[in-house]
Amino acid sequence: MILGGAQENTLLSVIGLDAMPEYEVTLMSGIDKGREGELLSEAREKTNLLIVPEMGRSINPFSDLAAFWKIYRLIKKGRYHIVHTHSSKAGVLGRIAAWLAGTPLIVHTLHSLVFHEYQPWFINKSWRGIKKMCAPITDFFISVSEIIVQKAIAAGVDKPEKFRTIYSGMELDWFLNANFDGNAVRREFGIPEDAPVVGKIARLFPLKGHDQLMDAAPEIVKRVPDVRFFLIGDGILYEHLQERARDYGILENFVFAGLIPRERIPEMISAMDIVVHTSLREGLARVLPQSLAMGKPCVSFNIDGAPEVVINDKTGYLVETYDNEGLSESISRLLKDPELRKKMGENGRRHVDPAFRTETMVKEIAEVYKMLLERYADRIKKFDAKKQSLSPRMIRF
Repeated sequence: MILGGAQENTLLSVIGLDAMPEYEVTLMSGIDKGREGELLSEAREKTNLLIVPEMGRSINPFSDLAAFWKIYRLIKKGRYHIVHTHSSKAGVLGRIAAWLAGTPLIVHTLHSLVFHEYQPWFINKSWRGIKKMCAPITDFFISVSEIIVQKAIAAGVDKPEKFRTIYSGMELDWFLNANFDGNAVRREFGIPEDAPVVGKIARLFPLKGHDQLMDAAPEIVKRVPDVRFFLIGDGILYEHLQERARDYGILENFVFAGLIPRERIPEMISAMDIVVHTSLREGLARVLPQSLAMGKPCVSFNIDGAPEVVINDKTGYLVETYDNEGLSESISRLLKDPELRKKMGENGRRHVDPAFRTETMVKEIAEVYKMLLERYADRIKKFDAKKQSLSPRMIRF
């Protein structure tokens, strides 16, 4: 269970729902780890966790088949009222296994759409077909942004009444009430206290947009020579990005912080003046509401759910993908105007609360469950007639 937005969403959902008296929740996960960090230790500590070691992110027919049968057996044994899946491959394996096991209700969360313009056409078409194939056995879809719902409906995944947008919740008070000494963080990482700081928080992986930021960086340095780009995160592009910065002659303007514990992210944001989000695709990046909650304006590519958080000219700036000039202009403008940063930051704090609170997300997921339990009450009765040992209120996730 790597460190990522979808995984954090899932973990917080499980913890929140399990704390409610009407639910008993089980989390099922693979054991993927990587340079970007992991959440498995926290999941072991805070949830009823079942490990499926064969389930990984990469596609492997042999291990995927083994994972499928293990998931099926665990669901069959657990006799859960609801199976709620996340992520692309786990969503396919989990939903089919739950359907074959006779689970009454199946829910799937869309954190992004697995089919997109940055993949070969045959992979895109294959994933579209798989999504449509799984739709009839899915009782309801939750999406982390409205644009994902619109794209899924346009692609023919399912009908509109089977979708609901629930923003990805987080411990928002960590950010709203953060009171850290940003200068202490700057000293820790060798950043001058008076340097303008552009922050980016993301795994150093393709499609996260670090190369796009690097393309715009020389012009930003030309306009704001003492700027520092503070990159939080680790991944396979670490050496590649350092080499690019060195080739441009701006390596001293970049600070590669590496992997930072999740609980220190508010502390890191406190050292930033603005936050950039240059991913080429992402359902709705958690770093956007987190940064806005701390009063930091954001510059984001105009992709997926970003416009639902970054309101252009109000909480930050939206820039079209690959628009290097627009990106450098927007970042430079904010770096040179402290009053504008303050105004946009204040707008951002008001915009994200309470929509992105964990409590709001958990409450709205519970509303979906309640609606489905009432709508399909006959299914539940038939299921419970065969299930004498567990309370009908017991729902596992």
